[in-house]
Amino acid sequence: MQNPPSRYRPATLLVHGGIERSPYGETSEALFLTSGFVYGSAEEAAATFAGTLERYQYSRFGNPTVTMLEKRLALLEGAEACRVTASGMAAVHAALFAHLKAGDRVVASRALFGACHWIVSTLLPRFGIATEFVDGTKLEQWQAALAQPAALVLLESPSNPMLEIIDINAVAKWAHAAGAILVVDNVFATPLLQRPLALGADVVVYSCTKHIDGQGRVLGGAVLGSQAWINETLHPYLRNTGPTLSPFNAWLLLKGVETLPQRLAAAQQSAARIADFLAERAEVARVWYPFRADHPQSALARAQMSGGGTLVSFELHGGKEAAFQFMNNLRLIAISNNLGDAKSLITHPATTTHMKIGSEERARLGIGDGVVRLSVGLEDTEDLISDLAEALASIRHASHDKRL
Repeated sequence: MQNPPSRYRPATLLVHGGIERSPYGETSEALFLTSGFVYGSAEEAAATFAGTLERYQYSRFGNPTVTMLEKRLALLEGAEACRVTASGMAAVHAALFAHLKAGDRVVASRALFGACHWIVSTLLPRFGIATEFVDGTKLEQWQAALAQPAALVLLESPSNPMLEIIDINAVAKWAHAAGAILVVDNVFATPLLQRPLALGADVVVYSCTKHIDGQGRVLGGAVLGSQAWINETLHPYLRNTGPTLSPFNAWLLLKGVETLPQRLAAAQQSAARIADFLAERAEVARVWYPFRADHPQSALARAQMSGGGTLVSFELHGGKEAAFQFMNNLRLIAISNNLGDAKSLITHPATTTHMKIGSEERARLGIGDGVVRLSVGLEDTEDLISDLAEALASIRHASHDKRL
């Protein structure tokens, strides 16, 4: 089955989407480890560079293995086109810089991944681009900020690490009225749990390093949108700046997405159970999980997402000292700033992913010193709960020893 139509369901598209078999008829997608391509004649080369002949010419511009991944992700997302990049941050950077110019204005949710926050707060202003942050869950701030013209709006929902949910449809309407495109970082939800384009977004970005690979092997990113915007705005920027995804990484990502539905379902089921377990622990001050009733935007999460995802954030009594002690006493769950892996991973955002945004900005985002972010993997749920319980108990015992 080559190039299955989009009427197929996601699990089928993730196995068959975008396949272009070589004359050898291989079952697995072919891996084209080549930097360049040869021409049958000088005339063919000239026509290729002139644009009158469409064919592969250089892997910085396009590669058959990379193209298969782009087609598969576009089918899954319901997008007209996709381009992949060397990393998730390359995808965010390209989506912004391909579209923006000096004198433009950007409005962004304050709750962004640390590197994305730096691009908006520090890098864009260096190029004469005005930027404004809003509290993403407060619609009145979006409405006020977008009452004047803007070129681009950036948000992530659920946000990293506090799992804030933003009303994408409402923000999209105000963004479009202001003359802006809406770019949504959909990493935490994945294309299986949330469809930003259907909610009004213009561009969706991913770190394929996360759930799409799902096994901690390679870096990669993706940008999806309309055919016109991808071809006319994004592709020239990628072609001439070179944040190219290697064919080998593209091949591994093609293998990763084949099992995305099964991995996501298993990890999400564990995450929901773990969130409920943590909420009952005396050592835990608060738990954030989008589909729990006590999440501040749980109704919105259920309205625009089909599942709560694989991330759980929670705050421990005792601040940084308690958080570090808890993490150091975990035996199964590993300390890592990555997420979306088959292995469960935990990090302390205030000293890792969001360290550089500063204490004042972290306080505004609610990222306290006792907050940890857990990415739930594919281990047995009971084993994960046992590991968490033992590590939590170590905090309680340490507190008791101090009182003595």
